[in-house]
Amino acid sequence: MSIPALMPVYPRCDVRPVKGEHCHLIDEDGTRYLDFASGIAVNLLGHSHEGLIGAIQKQAETLMHVSNLYGSPQGERLAQMLVDKTFADTVFFTNSGAEAVECAIKTARAFHQHEGGDPARTELITFTSAFHGRTMATISASNQAKMHHGFLPLLEGFKYCEFDDLEAARAMIGPKTAGFLVEPIQGEGGIRPASQEFMQGLRDLADEHGLMLVLDEVQCGVARTGKLYAHELYGITPDIVATAKGIGGGFPLGACMATEHAARGMTFGTHGSTYGGNPLAMAAGTAVMEAVANDEFLEHVRDTGARLKAKLEQFIGNYPELFELVRGEGLMLGIKMKVESRPFFQHLRDKHQLLTVAAGDNTLRVLPPLVIGDAEIDEFFDKLSAGAADYEVPDAS
Repeated sequence: MSIPALMPVYPRCDVRPVKGEHCHLIDEDGTRYLDFASGIAVNLLGHSHEGLIGAIQKQAETLMHVSNLYGSPQGERLAQMLVDKTFADTVFFTNSGAEAVECAIKTARAFHQHEGGDPARTELITFTSAFHGRTMATISASNQAKMHHGFLPLLEGFKYCEFDDLEAARAMIGPKTAGFLVEPIQGEGGIRPASQEFMQGLRDLADEHGLMLVLDEVQCGVARTGKLYAHELYGITPDIVATAKGIGGGFPLGACMATEHAARGMTFGTHGSTYGGNPLAMAAGTAVMEAVANDEFLEHVRDTGARLKAKLEQFIGNYPELFELVRGEGLMLGIKMKVESRPFFQHLRDKHQLLTVAAGDNTLRVLPPLVIGDAEIDEFFDKLSAGAADYEVPDAS
């Protein structure tokens, strides 16, 4: 057979982790890597957090799955924690970020098609360079041709608008518009925070026209920015939020959160999931929330992120031929490069055992576990400095 047992949809590198220790990954040959990728903003408590591991072990010994045919004391507990700590009145649990965004899209459409709504309002305005997932609906919500290739025709119901252009968004509103779907800080798009004017403007437009403001906080949510959710940085209240990644700390978990008003169309039989909200996932999510949803932890993320960002801004001045600027919030940071970022990301990984993440707009994503301290920051700069010093920009010719 020429095709590998693992379907070859990922260009996998030679790093093959078999163990994690706090903020490091250990390869099967014993090589240690400093993990400033966190499984793409997932392992927010690192790889050996006793509270998270203990909660999963205890629940695995007790009950892992029963389906949503029955009552869920575990799900009710985590949902109430999220309701108490966020804008939301109600929560649907999923297994991934893409599923959370799918549920958010359905919730926004169902709002208008519910009794008293306008069933013609089926379109969501989405934004350039966004990444919402890999399902048919979520790739259709993206304007990226590379994600569309091989999967046409796309699903209808999405109109693309320039990111952070409020007047363009205003001009696109029409009789079919159901709402806006936007990342407050784009992740795959290059760690690009939306402006205050843009986010407040979308909220105001949604209120003016009776639309849903749907936020994709799959990457920027769950304490990553130093706030529990990134929209808090803007002082706005969304109608619907998709969350995932860090919420399970490494265990597959996502959620669609909504206000009571926004969720009016999500009634019996409108949505479901076999595994969503299973007791094992709920134990993981509860442990994460207990660890991060408090002022002390969030302040640590803000302070650590500010120190890391300041040091990065100082550092990039040493290599003006490589680096342009640093952007982001908390421990969701991006280094925009003057050259293609992917070869440099590979150089750091292969030559200096530093794991980061490449992104759009020639950006190197810095997404460490939220539990890093001075030792990890020092090691990061040692490796980054060495990597920048011996990096040879590939010949474009």
